[in-house]
Amino acid sequence: MRRLCELLSIHYPFVQGGMGNISSPILASAVSEAGGLGTIGTGTLSVDEVESLLLEMKKRTKKAFALNIPISVTSNLKGMCELAVRHSVPVVSLSAGNPSPYIPYFKEHHMKVICVTASVKHARKAELAGADLIVGEGFEAAGINSPLELTTMTLIPQLVANVKIPVVAAGGVGDSKGFAAALALGAEGVQMGTRLIATKESPYHERYVKKLLEATDTGTVIVGRSVGKVRRVLKTAYADQLIHAEGTGIHPEDFEAMTDEEKHLIGAVEGRLEDGFINGGQISGLVKSIPTVQELFTEMIEGAEQIYENLIKEMNDRYLKK
Repeated sequence: MRRLCELLSIHYPFVQGGMGNISSPILASAVSEAGGLGTIGTGTLSVDEVESLLLEMKKRTKKAFALNIPISVTSNLKGMCELAVRHSVPVVSLSAGNPSPYIPYFKEHHMKVICVTASVKHARKAELAGADLIVGEGFEAAGINSPLELTTMTLIPQLVANVKIPVVAAGGVGDSKGFAAALALGAEGVQMGTRLIATKESPYHERYVKKLLEATDTGTVIVGRSVGKVRRVLKTAYADQLIHAEGTGIHPEDFEAMTDEEKHLIGAVEGRLEDGFINGGQISGLVKSIPTVQELFTEMIEGAEQIYENLIKEMNDRYLKK
């Protein structure tokens, strides 16, 4: 954990996931101010739109933060990379595509580079290209997912065994137990998205937050398998529409139109759950409170510490003192 925190200039080993077009400097700055790494996602936004978010972010915090650039969906990739450099963004997170051609550019400007991967093969390539750390994202995660469908539990230890740079676990983590489990698997920190939706600093629609708090263990669903666009969302009326459309053999372009970032904004920001979707990871069923980001981080650190103390005591009492 210390290696990760020193690398990113943060206090706690917690990274905010990129939230694309619904990225908010309000939430991201709260994450950074609480000691984690807040993140602004570029999604399909224009360079000018992202620049406005960065300017607000820099007004709200002087602490480290990241810019997530999803390579395959960013409309002006060159312009977005140049924007990150122009604003001296401390950390760039690259996802949804091959990061190798872009890593040297950011390294030349002394920026830290995170690569989000879902396989050992891709993690190795990112490390060879100069990545500073790997986020291993399991199939439990919200939003766009890898078609490989590896779970966090199986992915993380394999990544740790195959790369020398720090590995951060993403997907299915949102409390002290998940954090402790990720550390046991060899991760040096965790990335969270869904859990941060239900925090006091969250700027998202109350219907989104309510739906998250009401979610059960089966409260999310995968859509898009039939068209090669795997995405995990919360179960809503609009999710039912997506499932029905797939069942009738929807064309990939039509499905993409039904799941574009505008539809996400409609659900997450406007709260129109009949007309737009809301992302949600499998951690949703465990989210039952709305703490501040600082309270969440403190609970996760203290809770994980207590878990390990209890485990050590039980191991000593039950096995090592016989």
